[in-house]
Amino acid sequence: MDILDLFQKGGPAMWPLAVLSILALSVILERLWFWLRILNQEKETVNRVLDAAQENWDIAADIAKQATDQPIGRFLYAPLRLLKVDLETFRLALEASAEDELAGMRRGEKLLEAVIALSPLLGLLGTVLGLIQSLRSIRIGDLGTESTAGVTTGIGESLISTATGLIVAIVSLVFYRLFQSFLVNQVKIFRKAGNELELLYRQSPPEFSKSTSIVPEASRETVNPPRKKSKNLFPQPPEEPNVTDSLDSE
Repeated sequence: MDILDLFQKGGPAMWPLAVLSILALSVILERLWFWLRILNQEKETVNRVLDAAQENWDIAADIAKQATDQPIGRFLYAPLRLLKVDLETFRLALEASAEDELAGMRRGEKLLEAVIALSPLLGLLGTVLGLIQSLRSIRIGDLGTESTAGVTTGIGESLISTATGLIVAIVSLVFYRLFQSFLVNQVKIFRKAGNELELLYRQSPPEFSKSTSIVPEASRETVNPPRKKSKNLFPQPPEEPNVTDSLDSE
């Protein structure tokens, strides 16, 4: 049976199902291209940046900058591009960059969720409308006669929309779960790469971090401001005269 013929027999619900299938297909193709590019180059980028960070932080920053077309490159370059950074700022830059990149990887998920939820319902709606149209022409006196022979054909054709909706929802769900597994894997890779980069920073921080104004608590010298001389508001009492000396003089 021709696809166009099936589309026409499916009823009016086939039009919104066709729109949903086109949207889902566009998201699936775009996300597949996105994930294929990431998975092929991600591991190499992480290894190059971490290996360079062991020797020279400037080279590591240049390598990460060249890979900013990838999420992992932007993630690693976020703390390395800062001119002055301490350990807390280094960690905050990694966390903020990871949140932004992971949010970008979730693009298209809401559309696939909508397609998965709406497609079976639209298919069921098309079937119900087809059944109403088929059963409307049946009369009680015509049961068992040749006039009701086309009713079964109409019922079978009305189920086309339900089958189409289920197919669209199943295909969308398969790719939705696949993209979810890729995202979970990315969370693990980002966490591992960020921890290793932070560990290298703790072991051998870059030179520009030593020139920051942040000084460890142990090496700080406590400087007390000079105290102002307090004025004595009450003058000292006069010395008491020596009584014995005055008596001897008399």
